[in-house]
Amino acid sequence: MKQPETTTPRRGVGQEAATRQLPQRAALIDTLAITANVRALRTVAGPAKLLAVLKADGYGHGIVPAAQAALAGGADYLGTAVLEEAFAVREAGISAPLFSWLAAPGAPYARAIDLDIDLAAYSVDQLEEIARAGVHEGKIPRVHLKIDTGMWRGGAAPADWPQLCVSALALEAAEEIKVVGIWSHLACADEPGHPSVAAQLAEFTRAIDVARDLGLDPELCHIANSAATLASPAAHFDMVRTGISVYGINPLPEELRAGHPELRPAMTLCATIAHTKRAPAGVGVSYGHTEHTHTETTLAVVPLGYADGVFRSASSRGQLQVAGQRFRVLGRVCMDQFTIDVGENQISAGDRAVLFGPGDSGEPHVEAWAEAADTIPYEILTRIGSRVPRIYL
Repeated sequence: MKQPETTTPRRGVGQEAATRQLPQRAALIDTLAITANVRALRTVAGPAKLLAVLKADGYGHGIVPAAQAALAGGADYLGTAVLEEAFAVREAGISAPLFSWLAAPGAPYARAIDLDIDLAAYSVDQLEEIARAGVHEGKIPRVHLKIDTGMWRGGAAPADWPQLCVSALALEAAEEIKVVGIWSHLACADEPGHPSVAAQLAEFTRAIDVARDLGLDPELCHIANSAATLASPAAHFDMVRTGISVYGINPLPEELRAGHPELRPAMTLCATIAHTKRAPAGVGVSYGHTEHTHTETTLAVVPLGYADGVFRSASSRGQLQVAGQRFRVLGRVCMDQFTIDVGENQISAGDRAVLFGPGDSGEPHVEAWAEAADTIPYEILTRIGSRVPRIYL
């Protein structure tokens, strides 16, 4: 049995974050980590094609650099949630196959069709709107029909699925669309063994059979997200859609990660200590004075706050590293800054604080910040704000 690939670090990114000349705050993006993650995921996907998901500005990493890095790792397809994201990919000169799946009535389908962007159809009305846009452009739209297999979000309900397929077949016969895909989304793939996974896969298989019995011949059936790509080979079908894993986060529970590729986080979030000062024992720190100093100590101000994506819910909990040592947020996270108690350690204004990274130098992982903020790594990464420059390594 072939051993899973791992992503080998090319540098101590955490150390670089602590020493390199950088803006006051920065998100360092290791594009080679993205490339290596995709390469490792390709080995797991086997013969299935791999779509790298770029939604939410490449999960906060930058949509165009992420796309380029994913393609360098062997991604077959790129994917975005909304059309504006897909347009940004095309405007960057990237011509790889591209699928966009979330649009409301009145969406700029004509432009998408002109730019060779595959589109999703959840209903007969949406399918017909896409077809009309194709007629207007004089091009046949490439469409992926979505079946809701049990998440009860987007997609045709099972009762409506046969009619969507019949309508699609008629529009295909009129050369107004081309059905290239059938797809769905799993609700609990990050809980291997959850009964909904098997139930959804069975419903998906039934939907594919219905479509084919009616005369459709889709080349790409796809339902697997990152978790299913890693843990559920039966979900791979013709293509897998990898999102958070592309950026180095394994969505499976930690105890179930053995035997899977060792993914490397691509983002390191850091900032320069803005100010330090001595404080007496017993003083309240930050809004609400939710915490007080226990002894005379040194306080340091980190110029990142909830406007930058440092969650207020991580107040008094989030950890970071400065000069090789771990410290904790003291009191509440503010809009632009938070305070840490560095005690008697030799920490000065100008020192570099690393909130999370790949762990090369012992800095926290983004999962630690997600736990501190009572959320998930997806939200931490995608909420890093526009005031934080992305620096590509």
